[in-house]
Formats: sequence, C-alpha cells, structure tokens
Amino acid sequence: MGLEKDLPPGERLVACFRPFLEGLVASDLSPKTIQKHVDNLWALGGEIIRDLHEDPSLRRKDIEHTLRNRIDEEGGPLVYAMESEEDQQRSFDSTCKKLYRFLNPSTR
Repeated sequence: MGLEKDLPPGERLVACFRPFLEGLVASDLSPKTIQKHVDNLWALGGEIIRDLHEDPSLRRKDIEHTLRNRIDEEGGPLVYAMESEEDQQRSFDSTCKKLYRFLNPSTR
C-alpha cells in the first residue's frame, strides 16, 4: 500500500477491473494466463496511482475516466518498472488491449 489517500481510487479501480476479471475466470483461459492478466492489472493500477501523485488534479476526476485515458487498442502506458523488459511490456499491453475491448465493446 502506498498512501492512505490512494485507497479510495485504488478501490474504485478494483471495482472497474472486477467485471473484466470475472469474465476471464469464466473463460477457457488457463489459470496461469489469468494470473498473468491479474499481475498486469496490478501494474496498470500502480501506474494510474503513480499518475495521481504526479498530477494531483487527476484525483478530482472519475477514476474510470483516468483508466480509459491510459489504455487503448494498442495497449497501455510504458510501465515504469518494465521499461527494459520488452516481453513483460508486451504481455502488459496485451492485457490492456483486452481490457480496452472489454470496456469498449463497440470497438470489437
């Protein structure tokens, strides 16, 4: 856990991720693949919380709006801890693309 003030946006992010995760669990994906997506969502949440620290004005915005601004059909943000790990970034982007398509069903 970071700071106490990170708990509310973190909890709202988990609420945004939950339907996506439930869909993954109900799919035919292997437990290992599902765990990789969970790990990548954890990293995405961390990046969004980092954004809140770098730009405090984002705390006044809806966290779902912030989430939607960080992912798109090409993936997600460059993850701070993965900058030199191309395979990890590729996996992370795969999860972000999948989440983007889940949140934007009209783009399928």
